[in-house]
Amino acid sequence: MAMQDKKFSDDDLKVFEASGAAPLPANGYEGYADNEGARIWYAAYGSGVPVILLHGGLGHSGNWGFQVTALVNAGYRVVLIDSRGHGRSTRDERLYKYELMASDVLAVMDTLRLNKASLVGWSDGACTALILAMHAPDRVSGVFFFGCNMDPSGTKEIQPSPVLDRCFSRHSKDYAALSSTPGQFDAFVKAVSLMMETEPNYSASDLARIQLPVAIVQSEHDEFIKREHAEYLAQSIRSAELLILPGVSHFAPLQRPEIFNEALLSFLGKVAS
Repeated sequence: MAMQDKKFSDDDLKVFEASGAAPLPANGYEGYADNEGARIWYAAYGSGVPVILLHGGLGHSGNWGFQVTALVNAGYRVVLIDSRGHGRSTRDERLYKYELMASDVLAVMDTLRLNKASLVGWSDGACTALILAMHAPDRVSGVFFFGCNMDPSGTKEIQPSPVLDRCFSRHSKDYAALSSTPGQFDAFVKAVSLMMETEPNYSASDLARIQLPVAIVQSEHDEFIKREHAEYLAQSIRSAELLILPGVSHFAPLQRPEIFNEALLSFLGKVAS
């Protein structure tokens, strides 16, 4: 299948808009964990050392389609989680909070009896992962932090583009297909956007408390996050390394999966245990 070709690329996200990421494996185990007024969907694939993938805002776990098979083939147990209100997960009326979503991850880990896991976060999922590294370090082996800020100074002014339009179009279609409230996409976007505009708000001293292995991963052409902010994060977290992915943007896991997966597997090879 062409989408699984090692040299697959989708820099303009035309394939993603038309058909999404590569399909998830058919042999996964799915379930729900109840936590803080929400039912959180998860799925698990493979066996071995656990790795949890946390998707970005407005998306869902299927956006990791190119990564799941690569990780399973490398001998990892892959756990996907739809963030509250995203994909197949529900939410209550309270505001979106990264800390609340971090508690959802712990609820899934408890349900699956995972004492510890490596966390891979993309955008909003990266923020959630790093918050867990701060507040529940005994549950985290390491964090692969891709494309996110930890305070408002780290974001760029967003410039409209066809790539962003295509990504948003795909998110809209997927929300209608997966959500238990398919007609509420506009309200969903408004609520998530409010969180993104006002959070997170962690200081350099907060970051300095993190002692776990962390990869701060920044794309060369990220549409949302300043490169100097990624450099600041890597400097503030003593155990962090900075990695720049060439030729890609905020959507690297979809655009050039082999580049993203190579960096991810290299990091996991050093920290997953």
